[in-house]
Amino acid sequence: MMRSLIQFVQDGMRGVAALDSEGKAWRLDDTPSTLALAADALSSGAQMAVLAETRQAEEIHLAQVTLLAPIDHPDPAHLLVSGTGLTHLGSAEGRDKMHKAAAAGDQLTDSMRMFLTGLEGGKPPTGAAGVQPEWFYKGDGDILVPSGQALGLPCFAGDGGEEPEIAGVYLIGANGAPLRLGFVLGNEFSDHVTERQNYLLLAHSKLRQAGIGPELLLGELPGRITGVSRILRGNAVVWEKPFLSGESNMSHSIANLEHHHFKYTPFRRPGDLHVHFFGTATLSFSDGIAAQPGDTFEIEADAFQLPLRNILEASTDEGVISVKAL
Repeated sequence: MMRSLIQFVQDGMRGVAALDSEGKAWRLDDTPSTLALAADALSSGAQMAVLAETRQAEEIHLAQVTLLAPIDHPDPAHLLVSGTGLTHLGSAEGRDKMHKAAAAGDQLTDSMRMFLTGLEGGKPPTGAAGVQPEWFYKGDGDILVPSGQALGLPCFAGDGGEEPEIAGVYLIGANGAPLRLGFVLGNEFSDHVTERQNYLLLAHSKLRQAGIGPELLLGELPGRITGVSRILRGNAVVWEKPFLSGESNMSHSIANLEHHHFKYTPFRRPGDLHVHFFGTATLSFSDGIAAQPGDTFEIEADAFQLPLRNILEASTDEGVISVKAL
C-alpha cells in the first residue's frame, strides 16, 4: 500500500505520484493534482490510498522532477492556513520547569495558564470536546512554500525563525463536513522577536510564509514522531536539535485541535482546503540563535521519507503602504 503522495512537474506537465515504503515514486494515471484525487475518492467512496493504488503507473525518479507542495488549490484564496500553539509537552526539563512555575500562583503568564489547561483537558474522551487551544491565522494558499524554495524575511520583521511541526490537510465536503486528507511536515515560520515584545503581537508574528514538506502522509498519524531540526550556514551546521511530535508527545489530542478549528461555521465552506499546524516545542530562537538571510532550514522526521529544506531570503522593502480614497 502506498504511504504518501507527492505533486511534481516534469517536462512542463504536472502530476501526482505515490511513494511506497522503499521510497520509490510511482506516477498516478488520470490524476493532475492531489485535490483531484481527493475529489474522485470522495465521489467514489474509496479511500485515497486505495484509489492511488489502482492508478499506479510507471516509476519516476525524484531527481528528474521538480517537487511541488503536496496540496494546493486552483484559487489560493480557498486554502486557509492556520495553527495552534502550546500543544506539545516538550522535554522533561521543560515540563519540570512548568510544573514548578505552577506553584507561583498569580505569577503565571497567560501562556503558562494556556499550557496547563491543555495538560488538564486537552485530551477528552472520544466524542467529547476538551479545552480549546491557542489558535492563529497565517494566510491563504499563497503563503505555502514548497521544499527547495526560499522563505521570505519581511523588511519589517524582528526575525525569521523556524518551527518544525506536523500539519493536518483537510478538504471540506459538499455537505460541509471536514475530511482529513493526510498530514505534512512543515516549518511554521514565525517572527519570535515580535511575539516576545508583547503577547498581543502574536497575530502579527504569525503573518508569514510557511514551508511545507513534499509529502502528504496518508492514513493516521503515528502516535510518536521523532525528528531533527537544523540550521545550515553554508556547509556548517550552526544549530541542530531533535524534536518530538505525535499525540504521545502532545497535551492535546488531534481530534480536539480539529474540533476547535472546525467548530466555526466559516471554516466548513464546501470545496475549501485547510492546512492546520499542530504546534511544536523546539525552536532555535529559544537557544539564542538568530537565523540570517542565506541560512537553510532543514527539517526531517521519521514518519516522512523526504525532508523539508528552505533558504531564508530577505524580501524587498516596500516602504510605507499608503491608502487612497476612491
